[in-house]
Amino acid sequence: MPIQYELASRVENLFLERNRVCEEFFSREAAGLAVASQEMAARFARGGRLLAFGRGPYSTDAQHVSVEFVHPVIVGKRALPALDVSVAFLRWIGVLARPEDIVMGFGPPEGDPDLYEAFAIARARDAMVFALPGSAGSFAIEPGPRHPFIHQELLEILYHTLWETVHVSLELRASFEGCGDALFLYPFLAHGKDSGLNPLTDVSASIITKVREDAELRANVARNQADLISGAVGVIKERLDHGGKLILFGNGGSATDANDWALDCVLPPPGLKPIPAVSLALEPANITAISNDVGFEAAFLRQFIAHARREDVAIGISTSGSSPNLMTTFAEARKRNLLTVALLGNDGGDIRREGLADLNFIVPSDYIPRIQEVQASIYHVIRELLG
Repeated sequence: MPIQYELASRVENLFLERNRVCEEFFSREAAGLAVASQEMAARFARGGRLLAFGRGPYSTDAQHVSVEFVHPVIVGKRALPALDVSVAFLRWIGVLARPEDIVMGFGPPEGDPDLYEAFAIARARDAMVFALPGSAGSFAIEPGPRHPFIHQELLEILYHTLWETVHVSLELRASFEGCGDALFLYPFLAHGKDSGLNPLTDVSASIITKVREDAELRANVARNQADLISGAVGVIKERLDHGGKLILFGNGGSATDANDWALDCVLPPPGLKPIPAVSLALEPANITAISNDVGFEAAFLRQFIAHARREDVAIGISTSGSSPNLMTTFAEARKRNLLTVALLGNDGGDIRREGLADLNFIVPSDYIPRIQEVQASIYHVIRELLG
């Protein structure tokens, strides 16, 4: 019991440390992000594209940015052109980047020379540059000693808030009247052009508000689920010690989180040992073939049947908790007596209601970006504690 209590206390401290780092960063950088969102909006309005890239686990941030902008989670928001060019980013930036484009590169907190070369190519072409990290760009984070997992979580909050503020900036450019769906994100827009309010100031304040919402959700999870998280570390480690692996799956932004968790296992930061893990969401040929020939509900199931062994751990990530292709995969995992773990949002959805997972980690929110940001903290903490 004392060991379990000590581990739960460590879990809580890891969550609270994330809150401190994120609140400090965004209180300092929110104004710059508000300005950057306006420039991004102007470039999208001129026909620009977002070209995102990263290496290793950071390639999943490029995947996430791409799906956020192309497939927006708010009904009625326009699709904005974005591409993940991680697989050959130096060549692709050199061939694709245009003056109206936005280039966003993700790397470890200590920096990456290849990213810097890509940023230089983009700047030479007059593209807007987000150097994450780097020393030069329209928005840049200086390389530093920040913990790699906390660094990556901070980046996810950054590009989610950028996505939100870009849409607000696009609507401000179009009209101060009839702001539609953006009102629940930024209520001050309803006051109109003559309200005397400063859009940049208000967007900056709203970014800080969203970071505080994140902090409240993390504190809630730390307070109410630290014991569950610390217990999960023990049972997952037991499976790994018996030759098991993690099998991860999810859709959209949750697919990128599954990919990130798998890459964090096999390409861990210094101080952690590699852990066997696969992400079924990293298999586009399988996903598209199965979806085309059988149906999307089997996209993960058929892969899972091929790969699963009894000592494995099946881990599904979903903001709704009700994705049919996750539910069919969890049902198969239960039949095979695998340990099943679900990272869910809102009230846990049908996965929780139907008892499809042995362990449910629920972020009590109905807004997808905030759910995903806190889910990233959950799986990073689990990964760190697995050693």
